Amino acid sequence: MIAKPVTMAGKKDDGAGEGGTGVALQTRTKTQRPPMYKVLMLNDDYTPMEFVVHVLERFFGMSHAQAFELMLTVHKKGVAVVGVFSYEIAETKVSQVMDFARRHQHPLQCTMERE
Repeated sequence: MIAKPVTMAGKKDDGAGEGGTGVALQTRTKTQRPPMYKVLMLNDDYTPMEFVVHVLERFFGMSHAQAFELMLTVHKKGVAVVGVFSYEIAETKVSQVMDFARRHQHPLQCTMERE
């Protein structure tokens, strides 16, 4: 059995010899960005405002001023987007917030939806 020569690009020679183009073609696949998900916080009449501020600071890395403003938005409008993340991160944030609220016996609701 005779092995075909390998070109410099690492491709096997197709046997065309001198008459071939000598160009090795490579296809590149374009990677897509993952879909993003909005994390939403919902208002309720029982969770203290300071607890919501604490949650926003702790789980979403907001300053006290940012967290306070967003808490007021949740309070006045009933819902607010607290962050936009990939699916896995959004799911983790929602789970962390819900677990933390339950441990502190607050009915705070946090959910996610595709952007």
